[in-house]
Amino acid sequence: MKSAFAPSDTGPKNLLDFDPGSLEQFLAGMGEKRFRASQLLKWIHQEGVVDFDQMSNISKDLRQRLASVCHIRTPSIVFDQTASDGTRKWLLQTECGNRIETVFIPEESRGTLCVSSQIGCALDCSFCSTAKQGFNRNLGVGEIIGQLVLASSVLEAGQRVTNVVMMGMGEPLLNFNNVVGAMRLMMDDSAYGLSKRRVTLSTSGVVPYMYRLRDSIDVALAVSLHAPDDDLRNQLVPINRRYPLKELLKACKDFAAAGNRRKITFEYVMLDEVNDGPHQARRLSRLLSHVPCKINLIPFNPFPGSDYRCSRPQVIQRFQEILMQQGYVATVRKTRGEDIDAACGQLVGKVQDRTRRTTKAGLGEDMKF
Repeated sequence: MKSAFAPSDTGPKNLLDFDPGSLEQFLAGMGEKRFRASQLLKWIHQEGVVDFDQMSNISKDLRQRLASVCHIRTPSIVFDQTASDGTRKWLLQTECGNRIETVFIPEESRGTLCVSSQIGCALDCSFCSTAKQGFNRNLGVGEIIGQLVLASSVLEAGQRVTNVVMMGMGEPLLNFNNVVGAMRLMMDDSAYGLSKRRVTLSTSGVVPYMYRLRDSIDVALAVSLHAPDDDLRNQLVPINRRYPLKELLKACKDFAAAGNRRKITFEYVMLDEVNDGPHQARRLSRLLSHVPCKINLIPFNPFPGSDYRCSRPQVIQRFQEILMQQGYVATVRKTRGEDIDAACGQLVGKVQDRTRRTTKAGLGEDMKF
């Protein structure tokens, strides 16, 4: 069976489009031993080498054959900007002309890369700037892992990516095969060797794909919750109309119970006088009582045209205190990169096709919000 992650059969093949398994298959088809895949992955992802002639432990014959049918190509950097707090954002252009954004957040003990999975987003969450750009298409494996390749190659001395979060533009689970293929590269010892605790996928709650994820790869899961009841979540996160909280929380509980996974992280954006009342904190506490979890409260990051305001600091603090009194680990996310529009919910890129909620997003004809 052809690998789900194999690139097109026509034209030069971008080696970044192969996850470890499909790269082994590709090389086997060239009559090569499977261990050549590990050699290639190390040259590309660990050494940053894109010139086949420099891959000294690979035979000259194979190097020539690879050069004749393959290339190693990342999205191109259009703009590179660093915020006052050190957060760095890249605007990247894909071959189709659309643009995506990738963000690196440096901290004392780690460096987190926020990676995009789609050009735009089809889910239309009301508080997210990305959703207002519309949707163009899914990113390929090479375009997803290419963000990590680029970041690793241009970061300043002493900086490196230790954590990856699939929290950039797009809903990762609606690009399931390509996202899983890219995450396998992130975790492969011949590539980046990131542990399952250092790769996190954030979803708005595409329940069937949450089960597929559970059965496919062991990574950390974050869920964009944002409301303690269905009525409000239907307004803020429209996919809730398709997969309401009862189904979502069962999927979360099942995900956490599989293997030796950590707690689910629930993300909760704080919107002034919308979802930040004490009664809503208590309702949230009851809602999550049977799910092993921690809660990340996110101050709303404004963007042009939004009708929302961020909750006041004292309101956020009171909300946090109520949750902690009920025994939850509840943290308030520090806003990073806001002065360059690199904060959570602010990534926009440049999306030429404004089609939304179509089969191109993997939603299906009957996905109506």
